Amino acid sequence: MKTRIKLPKMGETVDEVVVLEWSVKVGDTVKAGDPLMQVETDKVDAELPSPVDGVVLELLVAEDDDVTVGTVVCIIET
Repeated sequence: MKTRIKLPKMGETVDEVVVLEWSVKVGDTVKAGDPLMQVETDKVDAELPSPVDGVVLELLVAEDDDVTVGTVVCIIET
């Protein structure tokens, strides 16, 4: 099953982040909790963890992109 991974709410006032770096590439196997990407908010840098186990099929945003909460950032085959 393909699972669409969305950028979750990162805090009460954070509506947008900048993608600093992907921690995975297409074809990588991930477990729930593994870091998918590093992001920057106006207050802090953070990791976005995978919510599921699976294989990364697609990365839908690029490094340095501004991404809003709720945007699908990647697809993982579970």
